[in-house]
Amino acid sequence: MMTTRNHHRTVRTATVFASMGAALVLTAAPALAANTVDITVAAPSSVGVEYNCGADAGVTSIKVMAGEPTAERPAALGTQNDVACDGSQHVATVSLAGAAGEAPLASGAVVQIRAALVDQNDVVISGQAKVLTLQ
Repeated sequence: MMTTRNHHRTVRTATVFASMGAALVLTAAPALAANTVDITVAAPSSVGVEYNCGADAGVTSIKVMAGEPTAERPAALGTQNDVACDGSQHVATVSLAGAAGEAPLASGAVVQIRAALVDQNDVVISGQAKVLTLQ
């Protein structure tokens, strides 16, 4: 007498688990979107950034600081409250205002720029620092 195994059940079980795994990955993809900010351009009065954040990240604004790379405090600050967090890439221009008691920024100056996606409590969700020459 010959015995054979039921391969159909194994194939069916593997197919069910594979489709469940694919469904989990597809539904989780928007939630796994990275919260990122990238400084793209800087001028004495504004900083351009590209950013990406998910709706559940809690981001309420983009904050920017600029100043001499070795300075103890920034020479200019800026905040952009119009932030779209939908998991896709966006571009924003953050206007800078001179900090009290600091010399104004000038074109051609080498500065350190810090940009951050922050929540309502000013907690940094994602940030970046770059040394750039102001345009």
